[in-house]
Amino acid sequence: MGLHEIIDSLHTAARSIGAEVTSPWLYLQLGLILTAAGIALAAAAVIRSRTDMTSFAMGWPAPLRLFIRVLVGSAPTAAFAPLIVLARVVMLASTWPSRSYLLSVAANLAFAWLIIRLFTSVIRNPLFVRLVSVSAWLVAALSILGQLGPTIDALDSVSIVLGGLRLTPLLLIKLGVLLIVALWLTNILSNFVESRITQSADLTPSIQVLLIKMIRLALMIFAVAVALSAVGINLSALAIFSGAAGVGIGFGLQKIVANFISGIILLADKSVKPGDLVTIGDSSGRISAMKTRYISVAAGDGREFLIPNEDLVTQKVTNWTYTDRNTLVKVNFGTNYDADPRLVCKLAIDVAAGAKRALKGKPPNCILTEFAEAGMKFSLTFWIADPDGMDNVKSEVMLSLWDAFKREGIQVPYPIREIRVRGGALPVETTVEVSK
Repeated sequence: MGLHEIIDSLHTAARSIGAEVTSPWLYLQLGLILTAAGIALAAAAVIRSRTDMTSFAMGWPAPLRLFIRVLVGSAPTAAFAPLIVLARVVMLASTWPSRSYLLSVAANLAFAWLIIRLFTSVIRNPLFVRLVSVSAWLVAALSILGQLGPTIDALDSVSIVLGGLRLTPLLLIKLGVLLIVALWLTNILSNFVESRITQSADLTPSIQVLLIKMIRLALMIFAVAVALSAVGINLSALAIFSGAAGVGIGFGLQKIVANFISGIILLADKSVKPGDLVTIGDSSGRISAMKTRYISVAAGDGREFLIPNEDLVTQKVTNWTYTDRNTLVKVNFGTNYDADPRLVCKLAIDVAAGAKRALKGKPPNCILTEFAEAGMKFSLTFWIADPDGMDNVKSEVMLSLWDAFKREGIQVPYPIREIRVRGGALPVETTVEVSK
């Protein structure tokens, strides 16, 4: 389209708009539209105040409940559309059809919005619902106004050529829509597969997480490839961007890629898995989730540590439940030299054996470790079946040990300092006040 043709079309449109503005029928239609909008808003307020959706559609079929929910949620539009249709019928019966064209457009737009809301009501994401609804309604509006074809031609007329790839606004819009739809369907399929995998009792938690991540990644790559092919983009034409992407990964995304690869390694070698009790540096807790970039470690006090996967590969990690959940608990204590060390060991073993969580198949052991300056030092060890609450078990055993020592008259040493003064008494300065 040349410059003169564009100018002529603009002049034609200006003359058409001028003729419409000067027509009294335009203002009559606008008045009817505003009146119908006011009545629709009042009716919608009454409907919403008197309708309880929890009990109104109870027992109805699911499709009918969905339809009623959409109508109540879009009550202003649902009331506005029939009123405009009624006004247009009256106008058609009393005057020329061209004098009620604006009413026809308003009714078609209202019905299009209702239909779009009905179809998007199955989507759970509110942001996605708004995006799809507004986009579909804009396409419907352009089609109703007869401007869809010219708009498509205008969007396709502007282009940028990069490495043999012709990029236009129309191509980018199509690609964006297809990517959104493809990724949405991919997410639904991934969630379905994840639910099936997590229900399988034959797979370990680490294998389940690994399969879910690999399936999600494969489906995402497949969805992007299908969307690119659907809009006519040859994947080989994107080779020009591979070098830039490689440089970006090498510099800007190095840590992200390292954490992603480290996460796959952790899942493959099963060194850690969801449910394990781990200690990483100063952070201890149970692994609650393994993500693409990090693992979540629940500390048990409401905190969760988000630790990058790379740290688990490169740093020292203590896994309390790697091969065996049985945990050795060590309690260090001391007594004074007046106590019988054999009796002390026997009391400590009896106390540990009587603990609720102590394993009966692995008897406790107590040894004398040191003759220290303040007293004798002992080490009591016993096994429990699970490392959870190990500090509580230690506290319980130490309290019972304290009670046993009290019964037997055994004392726990504490620091005593003696000060000896040689050479007589210390000089004491005195001050005598003489009154004058």
